[in-house]
Amino acid sequence: MPSPLDAADLRSRVQGAIDAELSHQRAVLAEVGPQVAHLVDVVEALLTGGKRLRAAFLYWGYRASGHPDGDAIVRLAMSMELFQAAALIHDDVMDDSDLRRGMPAAHRALAGHHREHAWEGSADRFGLAGAVLAGNLCLTWADEAFATCGLPAEQVARGRSTFDQMRTQLMAGQFLDVIESVRPWDGLSTSERIERASHVIRYKSAKYSIEQPLLIGAAAGGLDAGALAALSRYGLALGHAFQLRDDVLGVFGDPSETGKPAGDDIREGKRTVLIAHALDRADALGRAEVSAALGREDLPEDTVARVRAVLVESGAAAAVESEITSSAQQARAALESVADLEPSARAVLADLIDVTTSRST
Repeated sequence: MPSPLDAADLRSRVQGAIDAELSHQRAVLAEVGPQVAHLVDVVEALLTGGKRLRAAFLYWGYRASGHPDGDAIVRLAMSMELFQAAALIHDDVMDDSDLRRGMPAAHRALAGHHREHAWEGSADRFGLAGAVLAGNLCLTWADEAFATCGLPAEQVARGRSTFDQMRTQLMAGQFLDVIESVRPWDGLSTSERIERASHVIRYKSAKYSIEQPLLIGAAAGGLDAGALAALSRYGLALGHAFQLRDDVLGVFGDPSETGKPAGDDIREGKRTVLIAHALDRADALGRAEVSAALGREDLPEDTVARVRAVLVESGAAAAVESEITSSAQQARAALESVADLEPSARAVLADLIDVTTSRST
């Protein structure tokens, strides 16, 4: 059965728009010198393939208003992918990640390039500097693509405030994630731990992954305040479920599908809802094992396996699965509460609930 992400041939069209944009930006940078092509190379590698969730939510939010398809809305949707590329590149720097989508993360790829050429100085520092700059370029290109998408000016203006809010709030959400990785949980109740982890989810993932792209498209399309409020509820509930699923995959996922080593979230010390439930539900030995493993960069695979066992045996994994199901149901109810949406767009948005909460992607 075809994926709803491929409805209207959207995924391939967004890829075409990305390819055209990167070709244009290579030409813009050509006068600076051939060396800077490496920055575009790492962005291009990252943006080859992918689910295109954020582009899909923006596109179908716009189409839900009854507006027709066209290259301009595809280009506007593509701007979300450039913005996400910036977030991923910077996130990998902050998390010191080795892989992204099964390939070396941007800072690792650039460090490798330094080593291949036997340049002077630290290859790792070169990689980090280059990745920060590559991410910054993506932010610039996202703004440019948004402003020059080709939709009527009044439509672009209607989506602009949410676009600006998204860019600002995600940076703060990323910093919240950094803070939570170092703030102790000792002395907090389980509800306080879950509340703090859920707050990070809201601003680091749920809003920019689903709610805000959807609202940008819906606002540009001219949907009324009542519809926008319902779609916001849909997006926040589904975005919460989406990040919970990502947290589960960060521990239990197949690296061949996720593109990152299983257990990385444990090694990075991510204080997630899943970990909060484990610390609440496990016995004393299990809590000690999880606490000792969290944030340990040299964590061996057998210890990761033991932590997985604690998460399952304690019921923590089941508790998160239940919350994913509940959040997905909330999203479905919010979508169904909107009376006047274009039928094909409503159907795709309903199908995207299953896609974003899948146990294997």
